[in-house]
Amino acid sequence: MPNTKKANKTRSKNDKGNDKGNDKASGKASAKAKGKAPEPDEKGLDFPRAWVEFPDPADDEQVFRCDLTWLTSRWTCIFGSGCQGIQAGRASDGCCTLGAHFSDEDDEKRVAEHVARLTPELWQFHDVGSETGWTQLDDDGEKQTRRWDGACVFLNRPGFPAGAGCSLHILAVREGKEPLETKPDVCWQLPIRRTYDWIDRPDDTRVLQVSIGEYDRRGWGPGGHDLHWWCTSATSAHGAGKPVYESYRPELTELMGKEAYEVLVGLCEARLASLLPMAPHPADPPLPA
Repeated sequence: MPNTKKANKTRSKNDKGNDKGNDKASGKASAKAKGKAPEPDEKGLDFPRAWVEFPDPADDEQVFRCDLTWLTSRWTCIFGSGCQGIQAGRASDGCCTLGAHFSDEDDEKRVAEHVARLTPELWQFHDVGSETGWTQLDDDGEKQTRRWDGACVFLNRPGFPAGAGCSLHILAVREGKEPLETKPDVCWQLPIRRTYDWIDRPDDTRVLQVSIGEYDRRGWGPGGHDLHWWCTSATSAHGAGKPVYESYRPELTELMGKEAYEVLVGLCEARLASLLPMAPHPADPPLPA
């Protein structure tokens, strides 16, 4: 089922909320991930963006607000191929240095089912996780994946035979599944950010606005500005052959639902077909003359 997680309609008029999975990451990038200032290839956070809003074909009480600047950008994950990591001196961690918080009990339970299927051949720290646990409580008492040797316990380090990177991701690829089936919510959603706002209309009706956009430094909370490097605004991570709305089809479909995603595809295609798309992402390669 699409993971839209509709917000509680009893919330107050001025209440605003983030997707629970991404919200757990917010504010967690504290001194643990501090490093030097952003590298030169990062662009600023504030620039013109093109947003589009459309009603959810599957729910007349919900509308989507989507950032076409981000979704039609040429961003791609460059883990292991130029990623500088969120902590100085730990480029091979990528964004896995801090571990991952669970969005809810269902998220943790789902991940646990896949952890039980990991083998020592796929998971470098299988003995550690199996014998002494793979979760921990953070400073606020919230549960997250355990940090081991400076990063998430599920992160295979460079040189491991099964490959460097998330062992849960590797498990999914080996089994022909989408990584969103095996990884914590916050991990597979990045760098897509979903937020909720209840909108009060002039005719005294309310509609839930679901925004789909870029998970930039601000998405991490105040500590996001202290990250050593972040990929969404880095020119080195913008050179993919496919735009984000295509490369992240499974994730966006899960977040929005199949019908809404199909509407989004049409709008993205129309934007790219225009002679001069308004508000391109500043980290993208220059448009051909």
